[in-house]
Amino acid sequence: MFHQTERILGTETRKATSVRQTMKRLGGYFRRYTLIMIIIAILLVVGTYMQVLVPDLTGQVVDCYITPYAVQSTSGGFDLSALPNSGADETDNCWYTTVDPQATADATISGIGTLILLIVGLYVGSAVLSGTQFYLMRWAGFHVLRDMRAEVFQHVHRLSMGYFTKHEAGDVMSRFTNDMDTLQQALAFALINVLQGGLLILWIVYTMFSKSIPFALISLLTLPAMFIATRWFSAQARKAFRRARQEIGTVNADLQESISGVREAQAFSRESENIEQFRASNAANRDANIKAQVYTSALAPTLEALSYVSLAIVASVGGIILLGGGDLMGTTLSMGLLITFIAYSQQFNRPVQQISVLWTNIQSAVAGAERIFTLLDEEIDITDQPDAVDLPQIEGHVQFEQVWAEYNPGEPVLKGIDIEAKPGEMVAIVGPTGAGKTTIINLLPRFWDVSQGRVMIDGRNVQDVTQRSLRDQMGIVLQDTFLFSDTVMNNIRYGRPNATDDEVIAAAKLARADDFIGRLENGYETVLGERGSGLSQGQRQLLAIARVALTDPRILILDEATSSVDTRTEKQIQAALDKLLEGRTSFVIAHRLSTIRNADKVLVLDQGEIIERGTHKELLAAKGFYFDLYMSQFRRQVDDEATDADADAFLVMGD
Repeated sequence: MFHQTERILGTETRKATSVRQTMKRLGGYFRRYTLIMIIIAILLVVGTYMQVLVPDLTGQVVDCYITPYAVQSTSGGFDLSALPNSGADETDNCWYTTVDPQATADATISGIGTLILLIVGLYVGSAVLSGTQFYLMRWAGFHVLRDMRAEVFQHVHRLSMGYFTKHEAGDVMSRFTNDMDTLQQALAFALINVLQGGLLILWIVYTMFSKSIPFALISLLTLPAMFIATRWFSAQARKAFRRARQEIGTVNADLQESISGVREAQAFSRESENIEQFRASNAANRDANIKAQVYTSALAPTLEALSYVSLAIVASVGGIILLGGGDLMGTTLSMGLLITFIAYSQQFNRPVQQISVLWTNIQSAVAGAERIFTLLDEEIDITDQPDAVDLPQIEGHVQFEQVWAEYNPGEPVLKGIDIEAKPGEMVAIVGPTGAGKTTIINLLPRFWDVSQGRVMIDGRNVQDVTQRSLRDQMGIVLQDTFLFSDTVMNNIRYGRPNATDDEVIAAAKLARADDFIGRLENGYETVLGERGSGLSQGQRQLLAIARVALTDPRILILDEATSSVDTRTEKQIQAALDKLLEGRTSFVIAHRLSTIRNADKVLVLDQGEIIERGTHKELLAAKGFYFDLYMSQFRRQVDDEATDADADAFLVMGD
């Protein structure tokens, strides 16, 4: 197997967008569901506020009830009267109730009970809101994924043939599968947790500063270290996950190619080499994922250690300040406020650690989204002109006027090609491998575009009409016929889905395919295997001819349609083609003598130029390049045909 994946992956790494740009593009998909996102945002804000409120109420339990009551009831033992706010002179922290140092035990217990019930209610309410927002976020996320899959699928179908010659099918498939799966996991769970955690962190910081700026600064001493650690580890993890996503694309490409080519691998005894190659790409994927996990796994314990340091600082410094009278740079630190800050510190550290754990999913999802957007950013080389019109019903007059074409800049494949095919004429194209034969027929339906010159149909430049209207009037039969895993009936009507069953059967009869279809297990309703497995090459070709016949094209393109079958099968296919070609302009890349003999014109290509043209007889009489090609390549077909004729005569005599 020959891969261009490493070169392609390297290009993707250089083109990868930033996290901000990627998230901005994802946000564009969520804007389609603005109402749902507004509801989620409201639930997120309300739920976060409930969580921030709990530590404040806990502090009020101490400052507004426990401490005043303890001062009143203490008679010896531990005296709380020396602690700040023990006399209940300062009531700024008691927004829920009015402090009454003379309150009875029952009133104090009742107040504490009410606050506890309120705290429990906040926890329950926060849980309900979180569950609702998770459901809505998943709903929106799955709709976004549906939209993205549809957009990618649509874009892939619009990409030009040149893209698929440079990118493997397995790598493209991984954008739909692995990359979408990682994005799905992030949108369904990780993203909302990270957003909620981020909002909670910001709200806690704001609340801490609103209560005591000096003590808030002390409580957040470890924040810069947390930020630096998160930024560095996440940057390294993002690079590693991007590489991991690329490596899984290579694994999928190897797997797809190995499965598709299993017959060739066994025929050439390449199983061990293919297995070894797959092991290498699989190991590269493993190593990339391990490297990514190392960074993400290291981040969580680092942040956890810093959170413990932060908690220790808050508790120890706060205790020292309380024992020293509670004065902190002109502000008073009460016992309840210290407990509130300890709770805020713990609450602050939880989302930080949670985000660090979920960052694995986020980084992997960002890397996957970058690969998806890289595919969506691939330019479509062949597009309709802004003023393109539909091509009306054509007669089939085709002209190539000084056509040059190239796949790579500066490397022309065709050089100044001039061709004219009048309606109903057959043009055969012959020449050695690499002469440019396939390029000529690729220019007609605009699978590729000319670099210079024009391709005209009935006097219209093919670049001035829509691709759909152009291709709707052409039929193409290739050497390697692709059949879908569907019924024979649906395979034939693939190019004309609204055709009736009778029309499909008529096309099959015209293509001489009706006989063998009737011998299949379920006739026209027989479901074919992948790529038509279970049918012979000749039978697949006959179905391809029937498919084209059903569309009734004005221009027919045959690319070595009979080169892979034996002479007897060729005669059957040729008879079907003769019927199909009647009255149609056709371009035939010919490797069979029978096709060339019937052609109105024969074009001889060599190194991108037409070096000879004429009829079969005229070119033989000229004894030039075509004559030499005929003697070396086609002469033996004459002998084969003579042998077949003798065999047929023998069979007739035997009868």
